[in-house]
Amino acid sequence: MEEIFGKVKGWVDRIVEMGLLLVALGVVMQILFGSAVPFLGGDITGNLVKLVGSLGSNGVVGLIAIAIILHLFNRNAK
Repeated sequence: MEEIFGKVKGWVDRIVEMGLLLVALGVVMQILFGSAVPFLGGDITGNLVKLVGSLGSNGVVGLIAIAIILHLFNRNAK
């Protein structure tokens, strides 16, 4: 049973890592080419700015959410 959970955790880790890489790629593409990058399908940098703004306006809950996001970004840096 523990082996199954380990495999599922590995898959989820890889999916989250791939998602973060795609978000980073989208941000770089929008910085280089502007907001009219045809294959992105949305305004990634605008959405990130809205997310940070909404987290900042929520006080302690926003701080906890930012801590979780930072943990996700930094967990593979060790």
